[in-house]
Amino acid sequence: MTSESRPGSSRASTAHPGRPAQRRRTRKAIVDAAIELIADGHTPSIDEIARAAEVSRRTIYMYFPTLDQLLIDATAGALSNATIDAALEQAADTDDPAARVETLARTMLNLAPTALPLGRQLIRLTVTAAHTEQPDAPKRGYRRIEWIEHALEPLRETLDEEQFERLVSALALVIGWEAMIVLRDIRGLDTDKETQTVTWAARVLTNAMLAEANNRA
Repeated sequence: MTSESRPGSSRASTAHPGRPAQRRRTRKAIVDAAIELIADGHTPSIDEIARAAEVSRRTIYMYFPTLDQLLIDATAGALSNATIDAALEQAADTDDPAARVETLARTMLNLAPTALPLGRQLIRLTVTAAHTEQPDAPKRGYRRIEWIEHALEPLRETLDEEQFERLVSALALVIGWEAMIVLRDIRGLDTDKETQTVTWAARVLTNAMLAEANNRA
């Protein structure tokens, strides 16, 4: 992978980032374009990705300070998107949000042998990344948030907006690469205990929010 980094200046024009949902869609378009180009069997350049995503180079650098970060994010997505999307679609048959969240957690854990090494690299790159033009915007994890929101879809009519967003944030703490790293590197758990811990925590958080919503009713 190339080490091309964010230029000091750019003549490309782009609109100022909009609301969080719009920023997420733009980021997704960039990563999806990179995934498609990688699938063609070569390492794409920033210019190729910009053309495929129909954005400027400057827009890409607003979301990804280095090409390496973008390529790792895209590779991780290519490895996990189809599998997790299929699992969530299968789980859509149940209205039990805790069961849907558990399905997401288990599927992500099953992908860990291939996805977690990329996750470790991506975490390192985002932690050490230079200041971007969007210091308050998430640096990674938009797919995870979309998956969690999808799993919690049955609760949109039960929870108010604050409760829903708080539950999404809480679940993001226990579902994903960071939780896996803590449980493996700090707690030294094996795969079975890791899965038991993550799915238990996800269920507890979901059921606790349901109880809170019922108490308010």
